[in-house]
Amino acid sequence: MIGYVTLGTNDLEKAAKFYDELFAEMGGKRFMEMETFIAWVVAPGKPGLGITKPFDGNPATVGNGTMVALEATSKEDVQKIYNKAIELGAQDEGKPGPRGDDGFYAGYFRDLDGNKLNVFYYQIG
Repeated sequence: MIGYVTLGTNDLEKAAKFYDELFAEMGGKRFMEMETFIAWVVAPGKPGLGITKPFDGNPATVGNGTMVALEATSKEDVQKIYNKAIELGAQDEGKPGPRGDDGFYAGYFRDLDGNKLNVFYYQIG
């Protein structure tokens, strides 16, 4: 259902470096790039994530309660991607671990602009 998610940034170059390295951990790469917008995808046909300088020229701000969830392929990948985000300067918002008792495993962090993301693995059954 989701085609892509866009997050605002006030420093496109710094944010692009963060996401280039973070998404490299997931096998992702840039698929669209313009003067004020860059987007990544892990595989063709899968949802993507973009960063942009706001169109209206005002500073980018963080949405309270807004979060982007990045799907991993295993619990080990959750840990690896979360660790990479922290290494790149992200702020911890909840270390990787089980959430509830139904197979959902996730770690939470904020990117360099303060946007909240999580990386998760959901094992059904």
